[in-house]
Amino acid sequence: MNSYETDRLILKPAEEQDADFFLELYNMPSFIQYIGDRNLRTKEDAENYITNRFIPQIEKLGFGNYVVILKELNKKIGAVGVFVRDGIEVPDIGFSFFPDFEGKGFAYESASKLKELVATNFGLTKISAMTSDENIPSQKLIERLGLKFQKYVIFPDDNEKLRYYEN
Repeated sequence: MNSYETDRLILKPAEEQDADFFLELYNMPSFIQYIGDRNLRTKEDAENYITNRFIPQIEKLGFGNYVVILKELNKKIGAVGVFVRDGIEVPDIGFSFFPDFEGKGFAYESASKLKELVATNFGLTKISAMTSDENIPSQKLIERLGLKFQKYVIFPDDNEKLRYYEN
């Protein structure tokens, strides 16, 4: 499982040792509001989530969810991933960062690097993204990544309408 670098960042595949990080990230109020509650309440929940969801996709497809590390501080600041999900034909790109690291270009830098990597290394040139109507910053980033709004989608067992984008 490869790590990748940009000028300021390291993208490291998610591992079980990142459980504390994902527990904190996935329980941020903004994550729950805009992405959803993943029901991670304990470190063990986070370890199981990583082991059962992230690692199998990385092992099967070669790409998945990455921890974003700021080189300058050697600190985990967010996550970016390309995900294959049931009910969505085109793999989708997603990102989440701690508030102190939002608005500094880290999400764009990591997401554009990952988009380029999956196209070059895995032939995955068609990418999608989804976000809520309220999440304007994510909409702007998704559009900056070259994706265009296509339609609204609703996941099974969910009632929220999400904006669906593709390149």
